[in-house]
Amino acid sequence: MSQSQSSSVNIPQSAPVGGLTITQPPQTATSYYKIAASNTITFGWNFTDVIVTPTHLTVSAVCDNGNTYPVGPTDGIIPGDSKSVTWDIGAYQNAHPNLPLVEATYTLHIWDDRGPGAARQAGLVSENSALKFAMYSPQPYTPLESWTCPTCGGALPDLVAHPVFISLTVTILIMFLSGFSLIRQALR
Repeated sequence: MSQSQSSSVNIPQSAPVGGLTITQPPQTATSYYKIAASNTITFGWNFTDVIVTPTHLTVSAVCDNGNTYPVGPTDGIIPGDSKSVTWDIGAYQNAHPNLPLVEATYTLHIWDDRGPGAARQAGLVSENSALKFAMYSPQPYTPLESWTCPTCGGALPDLVAHPVFISLTVTILIMFLSGFSLIRQALR
């Protein structure tokens, strides 16, 4: 990574395709980030086999709902030799009320001057969309006295705990087992 793409550089045909490998956050599991004021996310990467340094990189987060969000303080466009970008998601929320971040899974996309979907070429940065992450919104505090279980409601749990239901269930079970025992003894 020594020269700008605007200079003339001979890239050997045997050179591998350049790329970048995400180092932060770790890709071993999905990372979850809170959509809140002053909350930042730092994405980091290392370049591999890049012979020609791009002029700039474009970083964006693509949501499962199809919306695309620019990542970083400069609307997603950062210098080509950058190895990380920090995104203040709280500041983004305040500055973009018409396209707010939502609770969902996102895919981080990073590409060079050639744009998204550019053909892979030896020595040049290839687009990377390997990182998935998720965002969530904090919920307001609910005092225990006013909390209700959203999945506990319904008549079935009350019916199962009612003494008449329990008595009937035990009676039917005893009748079935006694009848089975009588039939077994009669067949001997």
